[in-house]
Amino acid sequence: MNTQQANQNSGPFRAGDRVQLTGPKGKLNTITLEPGKEFHTHRGILAHDDVIGLPDGSVVSNNVGVEHLALRPLLNDFVMSMPRGAAIIYPKDAAQIIAQADIFPGATVVEAGVGSGAMSLWLLRAIGPAGRLASFERRDEFADVARGNVATFLGHDPENWSVTLGDLAEALPTTMDDQSVDRVVLDMLAPWECLDAVSAALKPGGVLLCYVATVTQLSRVAEAVRGSGLYTNPESNETMVRGWHVEGLAVRPDHRMIGHTGFLITARRLAPDTVLPELKRRPSKTDFDDADFEAWTPGALGERAVSPKSLRKRVRAAGQGAAISKARELGDG
Repeated sequence: MNTQQANQNSGPFRAGDRVQLTGPKGKLNTITLEPGKEFHTHRGILAHDDVIGLPDGSVVSNNVGVEHLALRPLLNDFVMSMPRGAAIIYPKDAAQIIAQADIFPGATVVEAGVGSGAMSLWLLRAIGPAGRLASFERRDEFADVARGNVATFLGHDPENWSVTLGDLAEALPTTMDDQSVDRVVLDMLAPWECLDAVSAALKPGGVLLCYVATVTQLSRVAEAVRGSGLYTNPESNETMVRGWHVEGLAVRPDHRMIGHTGFLITARRLAPDTVLPELKRRPSKTDFDDADFEAWTPGALGERAVSPKSLRKRVRAAGQGAAISKARELGDG
């Protein structure tokens, strides 16, 4: 991250900044500051000009005296409210992906699919300017949303990030050399279909991490990884987050929690011609019949289709945010 990019997230509010406003009842609204514009609620009007120039973390009153806390959104806040083409990876899972895949500064990382760009932002932050992120996406509309969201948050298109349209199994061998990739993060319905291409690209000792939503996906990808003979035995887990209400002596778990969102399964690439010592375990079903394959269809796996009209709207929203952020950065430069 260069100095200009780092300064974007600190200092007084500037035109083009995204600002998270918290009202007296805790309701959050995120706006993009524009000179002369106003933020309207049923409890009054707040002029953008009254926020521009204030330090981050200030309290500002609207025209009828209602106070709002103004803060720059954290990446965690941004990804939960940005325009979406596809469902995002939740921050709780993104944090575990960074940790379990051991994403480090300077790493060369392959990501598929790019979705709405949430995981791309976390990966770009983790690898730093010396790293390289190669993202792959089958649908150009999702890729457009992701590019817009990344540019909106960073204020520019990262030079160390590429988005390739197409199937990972076909595109990866043409874009990355064998044994040139440190980490692979797969967020797709059928990651086992890409195992050959991923295995060729990963360095010995490199980490493969798959994010899947259902137990049927988890079972099949685990057996595919194990059956390839190219990886350590896969490890699987899920993460659940439960908040707590803490006010004086009123201390209790929140009534709602972020439960299951997906499973993470990780394995490490073995060196060529290495045979993993066999573990003593109970035999498991490794063959799949027609009934099994029926369980892997997109409908059975719960894939939600986004209507073309809704997707076009989200592409426009992501593009508008990116244009504003880029214009602000050019103005600051």
